[in-house]
Amino acid sequence: MKKNSLILLMFLFPLFTMNHSFGADGSFHLDNAKIDLDDQQSLQRGARNFINYCLNCHSANYMRYNRLQDIGLSEDEIKKNLLFTADKPGELMNISMDSVEAKKWFGANPPNLTVTARSRGKDWIYTYLRTFYVDDSRELGWNNLVYPNAAMPHVLWELQGTQVYKDNHLSLLKAGILSEQEYDQFVLDTTNYMVFMAEPAKLVRHKIGYFVLGFLVILLILVINLKREFWKDIK
Repeated sequence: MKKNSLILLMFLFPLFTMNHSFGADGSFHLDNAKIDLDDQQSLQRGARNFINYCLNCHSANYMRYNRLQDIGLSEDEIKKNLLFTADKPGELMNISMDSVEAKKWFGANPPNLTVTARSRGKDWIYTYLRTFYVDDSRELGWNNLVYPNAAMPHVLWELQGTQVYKDNHLSLLKAGILSEQEYDQFVLDTTNYMVFMAEPAKLVRHKIGYFVLGFLVILLILVINLKREFWKDIK
């Protein structure tokens, strides 16, 4: 009985001693980004968010604007609403910011975001964009729980508002344009789009997969009926 109790205690002890904000390795706990690549409305909102707020400093030059047709946007919609840094939908998502000037302003060149969802993961992006807080010790006045001392300021502060970090807890100091739920959805849509952007062919593979599964089901039915027809006179 004592042995069983000791084993149970060994499993339960980490649960009682775990910090609710930080994991055992000292990294900040990442929230689950419940993305849905089949939600075209979310992907379209995310594309709008990304192009309006991220593509000013960060490039995504492994991605072409015309790939947005894969998420249900027409070429005319892309030209009218999203084509700010290029002349044609077939062009790459580049930015006009000079790399030398960017390094002077931010201390480092803003990274290319095309495949960040693959290198960092969806949960990292989702949590990162929600955990900025005011830090007067930083040159730009901002810090982040997921990526401490990041050079990036909180460009979405007008939407989210300003947060402070005290006693291992984030709290809202000043409300933004969006409510907490609306801002979380804004970030989720943006994350959803960045996951799509990191591997646009995934949507095509999903569609092909459905056709293949449908074909296999039909083939299975035909094979079963053929077998029955072949063996019906054999006893």
